[in-house]
Amino acid sequence: YNVCIMAYGQTGSGKTYTMLGPQLEENFTFSTEDESELGIIPRATQEVFRLISEKPPGSYWVEVSVVEVYNNDIFDLLAKDSCGKVFGVKRDVVTTREGKSDVPLLTHETVENASEVLYLVNKGLQLRVRHPTLVHAHSSRSHLVVTLTITTIVSEDIFGTSWEDEQTSQRLNKEVSCTFPQKMRDDKSTSSSRTSSPAQLEATEKLKQVKTSLQLVDLAGSECVSMSGVTGAALRETSFINRSLSALADVLGAIAEQRSHVPYRNSKLTHLLQDSIGGDAKLLVMLCISPHQKYLTESMQSLGFGTRARQVQRGQVKKKNIPMQSKAK
Repeated sequence: YNVCIMAYGQTGSGKTYTMLGPQLEENFTFSTEDESELGIIPRATQEVFRLISEKPPGSYWVEVSVVEVYNNDIFDLLAKDSCGKVFGVKRDVVTTREGKSDVPLLTHETVENASEVLYLVNKGLQLRVRHPTLVHAHSSRSHLVVTLTITTIVSEDIFGTSWEDEQTSQRLNKEVSCTFPQKMRDDKSTSSSRTSSPAQLEATEKLKQVKTSLQLVDLAGSECVSMSGVTGAALRETSFINRSLSALADVLGAIAEQRSHVPYRNSKLTHLLQDSIGGDAKLLVMLCISPHQKYLTESMQSLGFGTRARQVQRGQVKKKNIPMQSKAK
């Protein structure tokens, strides 16, 4: 199942600090020197690769994408120009025939450890839109979404038994290393008929790829215009931010009330996060509350959002069975 962890709250309440940890003021990158101050994104990334290190080599691989939702448009923060320079490219989100959300042409970088993930996130942060307000000098004007897509290689024999035992794991490890070489994961694969023997192709038919995603979201902060003092373009940004957060609240309300229709497409943010906040996904919302008395109204609004999120009741997530290959095949 997919997982989403997001930080919600008014601007200046500590969402970016919660998700990224302390940031270096000169270039807005996040520091990982103090382990105790690490944010959720570096902590979750390290945990993912720690768990993968305990599995058979080659049975998992990870890809990362970094996007921002700015003024209800999606921008790919890892896209590169012809010279290899990273710059934000506008993308769109669509719904596939299977009912899943997808961003065509989105950049996915294959990574092998947490350091590579954090390096890519740092590059994306350089392009994230910020604008000073009376409430926050470095206010983020977009929603940041870091997605780890984890591909798992699984196999079942004709009797439907899994490959958890040690001997089968070793056998699959050899098959995977032949069938899914590193260059294939780097999107430079060649035809299987040129690189695989008939025996390897037969083994390939027994392997299945299962993809799951971990989406880590630093939401832009809701804000009261009279307090933030924004005008012009920044005022337009505020309007889009508040509308997208309202759409997110509507989606959670529809899920909590188990309505037949959930309005994911009312916002690019909710459309993008559809597979990680609906269905069998697991969602964790972290509320960031300002301790200042003058922000009491905004704090109450944030707590109201959290109350709505906690009303979502789901049954136990069930593991989906992998279809077995027929004997004829």
